[in-house]
Amino acid sequence: MQKFLYITDQNEYSDNSFIGPLFEKYLTKHFNIDIIYFSKFKTSFEKKDNNKIIIPVSEKLSVLEVLNNNGIDLKEYTYVAVRNDTKILKEVLKRRGAYGFKVAFRLSFPKRIAKLQRDEANNKKSYFDIISNKIQLHQETSLINDCDIFLPTTRKMRDNYLKDVKTRTFVIPSAIDPEVLHENIQHEGEEKRFFYAGTLDKLREFETVLDAFSLLASGSFKIMISTKDPEYAQNLLEKYPNLKANIEIYNATTKDELLDLIAKADIGLSILPDIPLFNTSTPVKIMDYYSSAVPCIMSKNDNNLSIFDDNKTAWLCDFDKDSIKTKLEEIIRLSKEEVALVGVEGQHRLLDIRNYERIADDLAHQLNIL
Repeated sequence: MQKFLYITDQNEYSDNSFIGPLFEKYLTKHFNIDIIYFSKFKTSFEKKDNNKIIIPVSEKLSVLEVLNNNGIDLKEYTYVAVRNDTKILKEVLKRRGAYGFKVAFRLSFPKRIAKLQRDEANNKKSYFDIISNKIQLHQETSLINDCDIFLPTTRKMRDNYLKDVKTRTFVIPSAIDPEVLHENIQHEGEEKRFFYAGTLDKLREFETVLDAFSLLASGSFKIMISTKDPEYAQNLLEKYPNLKANIEIYNATTKDELLDLIAKADIGLSILPDIPLFNTSTPVKIMDYYSSAVPCIMSKNDNNLSIFDDNKTAWLCDFDKDSIKTKLEEIIRLSKEEVALVGVEGQHRLLDIRNYERIADDLAHQLNIL
């Protein structure tokens, strides 16, 4: 079986919804896979669980030399894939000729663009940032065009941010694991329980969602928020004293804790501003919701419309408080059984078109024909 090396940009204890099912599980049916993680705390090379390699983050730009110095024959790898980090990609491409492997670049999310847009939302973006971004974009495009295959999360991500990339492209979207589905635990209360997981910042404009909730005549709802910055959440919620009794704040520190919370909710919240950064891909959190058959209210954009049907497999709305309010009112009027059915239908839809087992089969085929 051919060997595949996946160089992530993750730390050794990350609990990644994408890497685990695709690279550690389903793709191993096609290749022998080694996965590299980086550590801020360890000072030497470590191999564990047969296929996981831990390297000090200080040595990430010499990752191939570290492998070579620890008895790993790089000529045994048919494929080397790099996740997100173009500095590592540059070093890998330099050594491709010496070892004969094919190179893939995985772009899960345009983090640099996200930072630029966050800075703009916070009035921190400078002219220097704009020039620097153009230079880096040119360099990144050149590196990706030197790869054998490019693996973005969506084709729109490539078309919007890396439109001059010409190399072969295979889209790997976020998806669900057909073997890891969770029971949707129905709570006993009559209220509808909405769940938001993730970052709260100016770029995501969660205030618009809260504005919509604050306009509801019915108080028969709860908003469950799990964020790594509960202090920011508390400060934000001080602006909405009329919602105080309706909001619960959590800080799920593990994937299992998060999934336990999601399973106790009725509806997931993923309504984001209408900007390219959020319109080019489906957030992983949506897949987490549907893994528990929890239906989601989400942004009405081309990407989501290509996957979900409004009022059948999800609820879609524009990003303004009146549109969100109208859709929330529709949901609150539904019975718990009607809400649950949308979750089941949505999960079935994703099992058909966003299924990690099928994606792994298709990716293996694409790699084998390079």
